[in-house]
Amino acid sequence: MTGALTGAVREVLHQALAVYHDDARTHAGLRGHLERLDDPLRIAIAGKVKAGKSTLLNALVGEQIAPTDAGECTQVVTWYRDGRSPRIVAYPSGGPPVSLPVDRRDGALVIDLQGRSAEDLDRMVVDWPSQSLRTATLIDTPGTASLSTQTSRRTVRFLNPEDDTPTEADAVVYLMRQLHASDAEFLEAFRDQGVARAASVNTVGVISRADEIGGGRVDAMSSARAVAGRYRTEPALRGLCQNVVAVAGLLAQTGRTLRQTEFQTLRDLAAAPRDDLDAALLTADRFAAPDGPVAVAAPSTTVEDRRALLRRFGVFGLRLSALLIRQGTDSPAALASELVRRSGLTDLQDVLQTQFAQRRDVLKARSALLALDSVLRANPRPQAALLASDVERIFAGAHEFTELRLLSALRSGAVALPPAVVAEAERLLGETGAGATTRLGLPRDAEPHDVRAAVLDALARWSDLAGNPMTTRAAADACRVVIRTCEGLLAGAVSGRA
Repeated sequence: MTGALTGAVREVLHQALAVYHDDARTHAGLRGHLERLDDPLRIAIAGKVKAGKSTLLNALVGEQIAPTDAGECTQVVTWYRDGRSPRIVAYPSGGPPVSLPVDRRDGALVIDLQGRSAEDLDRMVVDWPSQSLRTATLIDTPGTASLSTQTSRRTVRFLNPEDDTPTEADAVVYLMRQLHASDAEFLEAFRDQGVARAASVNTVGVISRADEIGGGRVDAMSSARAVAGRYRTEPALRGLCQNVVAVAGLLAQTGRTLRQTEFQTLRDLAAAPRDDLDAALLTADRFAAPDGPVAVAAPSTTVEDRRALLRRFGVFGLRLSALLIRQGTDSPAALASELVRRSGLTDLQDVLQTQFAQRRDVLKARSALLALDSVLRANPRPQAALLASDVERIFAGAHEFTELRLLSALRSGAVALPPAVVAEAERLLGETGAGATTRLGLPRDAEPHDVRAAVLDALARWSDLAGNPMTTRAAADACRVVIRTCEGLLAGAVSGRA
């Protein structure tokens, strides 16, 4: 189904290029949207100031390429994409692009604006050779709720342009330290209208700095995951984002960039008397104190060593690392793997894969159609009337978009189904992944005959519900969408595509 949708979008864009061949600016923009269909998915990372956006981006990439301090460059919308060689380009609001020096210090990329103000720049683009960036371009946005209204406005303007053009992001990862009314208000500002903007089905919430929920205890992530579970059913969020995941961003970043020297220092600390280390790790100040318990118990570590560890691990990461080393973790690779797993980063990566990457073509097609619709409204032409009809037809007729609309409506409560079948409907519509076995709740290696049997069973069940005289008209319409999805799954099972 998705291939047919992408083909239809390509065709209508080619027709639009012919209609606007004499308008250089519009033609270039349409050409860009056509080429964008083949580009990696664009995922924006948004959230309040100090939510940990840049730290999480570094964790996802596996390298420290996004500045995490409060410098001028963190106030600019910055794109991170895969490239053959490292390159940084600044795009002023007026004027030609400017190349900036590529400088790495202590393993981290340093971006120097060379005297330019964030207010003078529209964006920055960082090209970086990275396997992680080949499937998704990550867009780091300035923090919202900033003391500087200009800084916050850049993010709002990027995600919800004032001229009603669609955002350049295909999906959004929204970070929050805890749920505030302002978070829901921000998500509401660019929520889905039909299949427009950043819909609940292409927005994922992240409880960043999740280790702080449990006060930095070694079991803090258990508490954070429980909170994330409650947030998934929170009415204020359920209609605005598809999932909520808890991630300790600093721990994830450090786990993916752990150094041999750091592991050696951690091993020296873990060898100190446990009571002394536990007492020192009550607070960051006690741990770094020159005359504190650790200074006596582990004299091989200097004050600067401990301060560097605090910047990289935080108190939670140090407590957890010491515990893991005492329990037998005996190499940097083993410790790094365990830190990443416990940070929640793997959970987030799984969500991004199943809910964004597997829906890539649909999200890309939606972005292209929204852009074309914006052009047709802003620059109407008599010969473009048929194009507008084609765009409307694709939006209304493509089953992939129908699934998105229903999934969003179910999550927001706009459409009600019997409570016993809501979870199955959302799964069949692709909430947890687009693959046939995932939609049907089967193991990935399920045999074709098992897939076919499960599809037929679902078809019979949803057909019965649609035909039940007690089913409301809106619910029956929803059932028919699910039935159409099952029919597509059955066709795939019969042809061997399941």
